[in-house]
Amino acid sequence: MSNLKQNIAEEALTPRQIVEALDTYIIGQGEAKKSVAIALRNRWRRLHADESIREEIVPNNIIMIGPTGVGKTEIARRLARLAKAPFIKVEASKYTEVGYVGRDVESMIRDLTDIGVSMVKSEMQEHVREKASEQVEERLLDLLIPPVRKSTPEKRPGFQQHDDAAFDPATASDSDLNHRTREKFREKLRNGELEDRNVEIFVQPTGQNPMMQIFGATGMEDMGMNIQDMLGSLTRGKGKKRQMKIKDARPILLSEESEKLIDDDAAVQEALKRVQNSGIVFIDEIDKVATGSSGDGRGGPDVSRQGVQRDMLPIVEGSNVSTKYGMVKTDHILFIASGAFHTAKPSDLIPELQGRFPIRVEMNSLTEEDFYNILTRPKNALTKQYIAMLKSEQVDLDFSDDAIREIAKVAAEVNASVENIGARRLHTILSSVLEELQFAIPDDIKSGAITIDKSYVDRQLEKLTKNKDLSHYIL
Repeated sequence: MSNLKQNIAEEALTPRQIVEALDTYIIGQGEAKKSVAIALRNRWRRLHADESIREEIVPNNIIMIGPTGVGKTEIARRLARLAKAPFIKVEASKYTEVGYVGRDVESMIRDLTDIGVSMVKSEMQEHVREKASEQVEERLLDLLIPPVRKSTPEKRPGFQQHDDAAFDPATASDSDLNHRTREKFREKLRNGELEDRNVEIFVQPTGQNPMMQIFGATGMEDMGMNIQDMLGSLTRGKGKKRQMKIKDARPILLSEESEKLIDDDAAVQEALKRVQNSGIVFIDEIDKVATGSSGDGRGGPDVSRQGVQRDMLPIVEGSNVSTKYGMVKTDHILFIASGAFHTAKPSDLIPELQGRFPIRVEMNSLTEEDFYNILTRPKNALTKQYIAMLKSEQVDLDFSDDAIREIAKVAAEVNASVENIGARRLHTILSSVLEELQFAIPDDIKSGAITIDKSYVDRQLEKLTKNKDLSHYIL
């Protein structure tokens, strides 16, 4: 566990630092941020606890309750990025009870393991990138200037030639001439002078029959996984030659060389450790599998709702799940569930599942001030995204403060009168405000500076805000 311990130690942020990092992207929801910050820090605390009790410390799973668009998913996603942990977001409503056609809940752990393996392999490839780049350079030189077969062992890439003054092309051997030419082309490659030169490379197939998926009873997914692996091994090695520019061939060759340099078995073992000790599963729409107490007698998928909850119990509590990489223990995986709970209540979940989520966080609805902060403070604010997009068209877009205030006000009003969809309302309003402008660029507006003020926002939204029926559909 030493590598894993070192990896988590590098990201050992304190709870306060975690909340501050989340604040740069997510506005409000202080209680939720505090809960996930403590949960993340507890990972570090467990790994540094006394070995005799380490395995007994289990994570406190969290359930977030609140309307859509208030930041539930974003908090979990940003938390996983901070921890550099394997993370997967799933919808509880897409799973079915064992015995029904569909995906069983164990597939979320199999998917999480796939993500963990990909993450570790990417990190390993990054570590060998320099060596892989050198090998790619040699492969490109072999394509441009094929090496002469040498009868003597001293003529190698590291062999030192005589100075230019002493070199005589008339008396030089084929190996000397070849090596000299390769060194000149090596310099051109490094200077980027040959990026548009065409080369022919052998491209290995990368797809793995993505359309193949088997749904059925328990065990059928594993069978589909094995068949897919078998078909992949049959086609492996059957690549084809392709003509492409060096700048396009380089990333393909770099990926191939990096793959050769990493140890697949070591990558899998490290990935299994990370998944089991720092994996995060975000289960969205858990309220959709809660059986409401309304007694309306609805049929269809409702019949398997309690079954899905029962199937979740052992995974959330801690069990062994079979994956193509080996068994995965779920005892120390952190589960974060969320739901709007409009028609159902958390108490409608079966009692055993409620007990598996001891931490409950109520998410607050967003206010007009929250919308204003969302449009101005985060690094990825919508206004900053539109500014960056139009900058690519040589148009300098700017939003005045009163324009942002007006957009925030309209968003709050529409959420209150139509349907509360949280911060997603800002997407619809901003797209309506900037629709004409985006259409006019670059045909009518080639470049220049444009300021969006309150009067412009009022003009663009006037028809929609006046026509209440239309605003129901547009805003």
